[in-house]
Amino acid sequence: MAKQVDKSMIIGDMLQVDPGIAAILMASGMHCIGCPASQGESLEEAAAVHGLAVDDLVASVNEYLAKKEA
Repeated sequence: MAKQVDKSMIIGDMLQVDPGIAAILMASGMHCIGCPASQGESLEEAAAVHGLAVDDLVASVNEYLAKKEA
């Protein structure tokens, strides 16, 4: 079964699933991936702070993970 993320996941946990996710988040405008607050913040919370569409981020990350699994 392929790994997947959802909007309720903590960013720190997502990066443990695959560190390559950081590049996707940073390209979307989340340049504070290493910030201590981001390690305890959900993707949904971080997207709201940055004015990003969380569903688009989830789709991008899951597409990346699916391609890696293939």
